[in-house]
Amino acid sequence: MSKMKVALIGRPNVGKSTLFNRLCGKKLAIVEDTPGVTRDWKQGNGNIGPMEFVVFDTAGLDDSEKNSLAARMTKMSEYAIDQADVCLFMVDAASGVLAEDEHFTRWLHRKNKPVILVINKAENKKARENIPDFYRLGFNEMVVISGAHGEGMIDLYEALDPYHQKAEQREEQVEKEEVIKIAIVGRPNAGKSTYINSLTNSDRLLTGPEPGITRDSISIDWEYKGNKIKLYDTAGVRKKAVISLDLEKMAVSDSMRAIDFAHAVVLLMDVENALESQDIEIAEKVIREGRCLVLAFNKCDDKKAQEKVKRAMRDKLNYNARFLEFAPMAFLSAQNRISIFSPIEEALKVYKEWNQELNKRTLNEWLEFVTQEHPLPLAKSGRRVKIKYIRQINTRPPIFLLFTNHPEDIKEDYQRYMVKSLRECFNLPHTPIRFMFRKTDNPYASDK
Repeated sequence: MSKMKVALIGRPNVGKSTLFNRLCGKKLAIVEDTPGVTRDWKQGNGNIGPMEFVVFDTAGLDDSEKNSLAARMTKMSEYAIDQADVCLFMVDAASGVLAEDEHFTRWLHRKNKPVILVINKAENKKARENIPDFYRLGFNEMVVISGAHGEGMIDLYEALDPYHQKAEQREEQVEKEEVIKIAIVGRPNAGKSTYINSLTNSDRLLTGPEPGITRDSISIDWEYKGNKIKLYDTAGVRKKAVISLDLEKMAVSDSMRAIDFAHAVVLLMDVENALESQDIEIAEKVIREGRCLVLAFNKCDDKKAQEKVKRAMRDKLNYNARFLEFAPMAFLSAQNRISIFSPIEEALKVYKEWNQELNKRTLNEWLEFVTQEHPLPLAKSGRRVKIKYIRQINTRPPIFLLFTNHPEDIKEDYQRYMVKSLRECFNLPHTPIRFMFRKTDNPYASDK
C-alpha cells in the first residue's frame, strides 16, 4: 500500500521541525530558536500510534523578495506541497494570527490542497486565549497541539485518519528491491545540491552562491538504470576552527551521520582546490566506516582540458593521499551537466564489488599462490611466518580472516602486497578490503 504523504508548512519558527522530529521518533531535523533554520525540505517516515506516513518538513514560508534566499526556500516548500496528500499549516498560538499567516492562508487556499490548521505552542492559558482568533483564517479542520510536549497527538491522529484511509486504498505493486543509499558529501560550496538537482533534473534542493546553504542531510528517492537509489545531500564539512555556530556543528554532525548509514559516498570537490586536508579527513572517515568511496571532481567546465585535469589530480593524489589510490575518480560539471552520471556509474560498480562473496577454495588457492610468489618474512623467533588458511567472514565491505602462526610479524607492507594481489586476482579494484589475522595452530578447529 502507498503511504500517506504529509507536508508540514508555515512561517519560520512555528515548530515544524520539532513536530517533524516527534512524528519521526528521531532527531532528523536540526531544531534551534532561530527563524529559518530549515532551508530545504526533509523527508522522514513518521507515525502516530499505528498510523504510518511519509512526512515532509519544509523551509519556513516567508514573504520575501523574489530572488532572495528566503524566497528560494519558499519555492522549495511548494515542491513539498505538490507531493503531499494533506498539508499541516502550522501557526503559533502564543503570537496569535500574524500578517504572514494571513498572507500564506490566501496562498494555500489557491493551492487547492487539503489543509489541516495546526495551532502549535498552546502550552499555557495565555496562548490558548488566542485560539478563537484563528477561526477567521477559514479552514474547516483545526487541531490544537504542543509539538514540544506531545500534547494533542490524538486529535491530530483523528484529523489525519480520513486521508490515511484514502492513501491505503491506493494499491501499488512495490518490488522488494534493496535501495542503494548514496551520500553526496564535501566541503561547503563544492556544488553538492546543484549536482543532485542536475542528476534528478529538478530544483528539489536549494542552491545559491551562499556557502553552507544546506544545513541538514536531505534524502531523495531516485531511479537510475533500474536501480532504486536514495540520494543524500549533506551539509558542507568545514574545518573545525571555522565552525563557530552551534547550528553548524550540528550540521557537520549530520553529514558524518549520513556517511554512517550510506552504502556509497561520493566525495564532491571543487577541482580548483581539491584534495586538501579537509577532503582527506572526510575520505578517511568513509574508509574507516568501510563504505564505497568515489572521488568526484566538480566544475570541470572545459571538456577539452579534462585529460590534463585528470593527470593533475592523479599527481596530487599520489603526493597528498596515496592511501586513496584504490578509489575511482570521476570528473564532471554539475552546472553545465557534463559527465554528471559518471560518479553514480562508479558508485554502482563499487557497490557490486562491495557485496562480492568469494569462494573459499579459490581464496585458499590464491593464498598459496601469493605466498609462494613473495614468501612471508621470518618471525622474530627466527621461524618462517606461515598463513595457513583464509576465509571471507563478511561483505559490505569484504573482510577476510587469515589464520597464521605469527600474526604480529606480518608487516603493513606485506599486507598491502596481499591486498593489491587480491584486488587484481578477483577483480575488486575499488572496494575497501579488510584483513584480520588470528593466531592458531589448527585453522580448521573453528569450523567443526
